[in-house]
Amino acid sequence: MVENDTMVDEKQRQVEGAGPSEGQGPGDAVALASELEKVRAELAESRERLLRIAADAENTRRRAEQDVAAARKFALERFAGELLPVRDSLERARAVDRSVAAAATEALFTGVDLTLQLMDSVLDKFSIAMVDPVGARFNPDQHQAMSVVESADVPANHVVEVVQKGFLLNDRLLRPALVVVAKPKT
Repeated sequence: MVENDTMVDEKQRQVEGAGPSEGQGPGDAVALASELEKVRAELAESRERLLRIAADAENTRRRAEQDVAAARKFALERFAGELLPVRDSLERARAVDRSVAAAATEALFTGVDLTLQLMDSVLDKFSIAMVDPVGARFNPDQHQAMSVVESADVPANHVVEVVQKGFLLNDRLLRPALVVVAKPKT
């Protein structure tokens, strides 16, 4: 670009210095002016190309930053998917009727409760939210219907029972909630 500016300056000096002096006729001045215009047009085109290249480089850099941010945000997706069955097993163990359990197993239930609390705090720490839609309207984006039952108590297209809770990772569905959906009684 510096070379182009230098060339334009030289051509302009030649054109300005050109006049009806010795050895130069009016045709030479017109030719020089024409050449100067060509050089100026090339310079403008080069500047435009440079601006486009700089804009493309900036867009590429911005896209790369967005890709890296998304990769960081969802890097734990596979890990979280592997961790969820562990949580499900602990929750099923806790669901056992405690009234029939012997006093010796009460310590087991306490341990399971504490483990679930610890597990939930880890999930919260990594922005993994539970989807427990009992009574909520059926949402196919977050729920997977396992069956449909007639219900007079629950409005149609609402969740009657959650078979397995769903989970979101940073508001992105990690696993849908498996649900039983109500339909009107016939």
